[in-house]
Amino acid sequence: MTIQSICLFCGSSSGSNPAYSAAARELGATLAERAITLVYGGGNIGLMGVAADAALAAGGRVVGVIPGFLKEKEVAHESLSELHVTQTMHERKALMEDLSGGFIALPGGFGTYDELFEMLTWGQLSVHQKPIGLLNVAGFFDPLLAMVQHGVREGFIREANLQLFVVADTLPELLERMNSYRAAPVTKWLSHDRI
Repeated sequence: MTIQSICLFCGSSSGSNPAYSAAARELGATLAERAITLVYGGGNIGLMGVAADAALAAGGRVVGVIPGFLKEKEVAHESLSELHVTQTMHERKALMEDLSGGFIALPGGFGTYDELFEMLTWGQLSVHQKPIGLLNVAGFFDPLLAMVQHGVREGFIREANLQLFVVADTLPELLERMNSYRAAPVTKWLSHDRI
């Protein structure tokens, strides 16, 4: 599979570790070099802005999707290839999914987790069969991955559902894993009393 567009979920802040911005910059530039469209939340701040600026500087195509109330707060990037304005956050996520062939999460906060887990849930329910990647910059996602494993041990997440996403410490490795991703049929409910 060759992914032609990737949706980026990441922080509207830059975080405390310079490695996060460096990873966002590398991601934007790399997608542009590979002629992969960057789809993201449309902001000009934080890691979102860093990735978008890097992709644009490298001649890439960048598509933003932002709800109107955030655009009115003047956080929308004004130099994108395309900017879609939605009425709600729900519409934003649905359009981002529709425009993308896969998803990558960089470090971020509640919004990043919300978007990531919504795409994981949609994958679990076979709403989409697209690859989801976590770029584990400086071990940022280690606690989250430990929590997911805890959910498996405690009987809330089927171990088979761990195949819904791929994780890597470097961008080239992550993109390689995403390009070779094949969605396996996953059944959420085996019976009424089991996951």
